Amino acid sequence: MAKYDVAVVGGGPGGYECAIRLSQNGLKTALVEEAELGGTCLNRGCIPTKTLLHSSDVYYEAKNGAPFGVTAEGVTFDYAKIIERKNAVSKQLSNGVGFLEKSHGVTVIPAHATMTGPHTMNLSNGETLEADSVVLATGSVPARLPIPGIDLPGVVDSTGLLNMTACPKHIIIVGGGVIGIEFATFFYRLGVKVTIVEMMDRILGPLDKDVSDFVEAKLKKNGVELILGVKVESIEEGLKVHYATVKDGVKGIAEGDVVLMAGGRKPNTRGMGFEEMGLAMDRRNFVEIDGLCRTNLPGVYAIGDINGKMQLAHVASAQGMIAAAHIAGKPCKQLNYNHIPSCVYCNPETAMVGLTEEQACATGKEIGVGTFNLSGNGKALTMGENEGFVKLIFDKATEEILGCHIIGPRATDLAAEAAAVMECEGTISEVGSTVHPHPTVSEVLMEAAHACHGNCVNAPKIRK
Repeated sequence: MAKYDVAVVGGGPGGYECAIRLSQNGLKTALVEEAELGGTCLNRGCIPTKTLLHSSDVYYEAKNGAPFGVTAEGVTFDYAKIIERKNAVSKQLSNGVGFLEKSHGVTVIPAHATMTGPHTMNLSNGETLEADSVVLATGSVPARLPIPGIDLPGVVDSTGLLNMTACPKHIIIVGGGVIGIEFATFFYRLGVKVTIVEMMDRILGPLDKDVSDFVEAKLKKNGVELILGVKVESIEEGLKVHYATVKDGVKGIAEGDVVLMAGGRKPNTRGMGFEEMGLAMDRRNFVEIDGLCRTNLPGVYAIGDINGKMQLAHVASAQGMIAAAHIAGKPCKQLNYNHIPSCVYCNPETAMVGLTEEQACATGKEIGVGTFNLSGNGKALTMGENEGFVKLIFDKATEEILGCHIIGPRATDLAAEAAAVMECEGTISEVGSTVHPHPTVSEVLMEAAHACHGNCVNAPKIRK
């Protein structure tokens, strides 16, 4: 039996970074991963989808360059090459993770692990492993909805869609969450007909309603069909999606040549011995943890998607750093999940940190709101991407920022500034007094902060 100070099970962003930090702290560390290093994020999630989205952006901009004085004729795309590039980017990053682990002295074991106790496991290569501490980072898998016809050819989850080498002519996306909207954006920008079928009465439900309404309008403007407030009842041969309205049961049919099931993700916790070793999980099979990512079993930690706090790669990485620090006896700080950005890579991009306006109002505090439209930002105008806005929500008594919502170019990058200010307990006035470089899209945060006090000089005066 191989013996380590720490064994990390799962080589996604949380697991692979946690393993490196543990080794940096002088602990003999093993990283057990049965598939590609980098996990879902690098191989079947974040990186592949953003690579696809960039390809569709390049194609879309080449086709629509006339307003910028650039005209190109006969612009086409090669879908197989788009997928080929996606695969190459993922492989490069995954290989890079392997190099990083080796350079930091982490032992990478390519095997499936089945826990036989809190600190022991059987590996699919026939070996056994024991560790003083164990970090579970097994991630998540696409949720499988109980819909008749889900196994028909042409009905795929996000992983299956990423492996397709032929472009559909009409794709039906079941689910209007982040996964569904990002794939919808990719395909409509390639000129594919897109239909979204969603059970809620709006898409991107967790986002501030002003933002989700904006995205909805933008999708419709670009020809995406939105069928909202309906429940899918079945899928039949010919890829006909039968649905009924949630409110009154009125039935309808959407028909395409590919159906994407984008109903979210579930924790990857089954068949690994978690239940048998007494690991506490909730009714949805998420592993229960405390603020330091500790489970109910001494010396066993759970990070990333399997604990269900926020199913985001950067959250997994941050939790991995917390677990590694605690195991090594180093100072560690619990995460404030209200200060973590969430992003949607639609067009334009959108990002949020903290509370929506509705949530902020429910706190009972006296709330203030400041907004600034991208139409007033010089850099956005030069890029031809001046649609969108920034919305800051704050506590009038303290000027503390409670929420930041951005839709526009570079939104997913700008969210980091808002998160940093909120983590440092900065105020609206401090954002407004911070000199932002010109011309940059980042100025919109400063302008929105000025708008909170009604003194934004780059927006028309509001007539009362």
